[in-house]
Amino acid sequence: MSYFRKNIDKAKGYEPGFQPKRADIVKLNTNENPYPPSPRVIEALSRMGADQFRRYPDPMGEEFRQVAAVVHGVRAENIMCCNGGDDLLNIAFRAFCDESRPVAYPVPTYSLYPVLAKLQNCRAIEVPFDGEFNLPVKLTKTRAALTIVCNPNAPSGSFVSVGELASLADELSGVLLIDEAYVDFADENCAGLIKDLDNVVVLRSMSKGYGLAGIRFGYAIAQADLIAGLMKVKDSYNVDAVAIALATAAIKDQEYFRQTTAKVKEARELLVEQLRILKFIVPKSHANFVLAECRNCDAGTIYGKLLQRNIYVRYFDLPGLSDRLRITVGTSEQNDRVVLALKEILSEQEPEQAPKGQSQPVAD
Repeated sequence: MSYFRKNIDKAKGYEPGFQPKRADIVKLNTNENPYPPSPRVIEALSRMGADQFRRYPDPMGEEFRQVAAVVHGVRAENIMCCNGGDDLLNIAFRAFCDESRPVAYPVPTYSLYPVLAKLQNCRAIEVPFDGEFNLPVKLTKTRAALTIVCNPNAPSGSFVSVGELASLADELSGVLLIDEAYVDFADENCAGLIKDLDNVVVLRSMSKGYGLAGIRFGYAIAQADLIAGLMKVKDSYNVDAVAIALATAAIKDQEYFRQTTAKVKEARELLVEQLRILKFIVPKSHANFVLAECRNCDAGTIYGKLLQRNIYVRYFDLPGLSDRLRITVGTSEQNDRVVLALKEILSEQEPEQAPKGQSQPVAD
């Protein structure tokens, strides 16, 4: 006998990227920033006193809200602090979806969305991207209570223009949540849309561009009425005192943020060029990772051989992705080590062992 709800029994939980414990590895499987956070973060941590640990944290994270509002040109009432971007996604599903109020999103995309749909017991309407990851027109026809677009998309790194997403929001009858967890590495973003559109929620993460994946801090940007409704659903103290202090210190240091993300973007372009020389098909990426399609080789085999060399990337044994490897952009040294390993692996392969013909473009 099970004590769980039927949808919980049937659900398969989210499977995060493997977290190896060894130090002598190249870890490029979970899209972490290869550079440390701003020195101001360490300074803020050193200034924290015992009372900040003894007392409950500010339930709204007001200090962070004030600074983030200035950065984005909005008001503090347009910001909600969250325990990572995943916390906001969970809040949104609980706030907008149920058995009669479905969610919709294009696929393939972030694999947490269907997990949250099953936990909330709401129908998930998955609309396939085309081979070039263009925004599906059918997304406007779903009548979903919540529509999610991951932009830049994971795991493709593709980007839908701000204008297209504004038009999508205008056509929807429900809420559009734009998951901008990776937007720090793109050239534009959708934060400004919330000034004119009352059905847009923008998700931001401090894990990627700010190098704070270890403290779990994200936030929402939306019009005040949407934020007020989401506040009803969040946990009473959903972000802790340490996270608030460190996230505030990080977002204040915009110069360091710009320098770090610029280095990652420069390394990304070089990595793409090197992978293409090795005959991988690598679309343009707007995130801190690339999705490399194996043209005359088996992605699963290459993944296994990289593991033997203590190099961790991400392999998805899923339709439309099984011939691809997602590689996080690391430091120059890490990227060079990956490229050298791939050269060695490809040179080891016998011609007759390589799959014949080209793989098909992503269709779902």
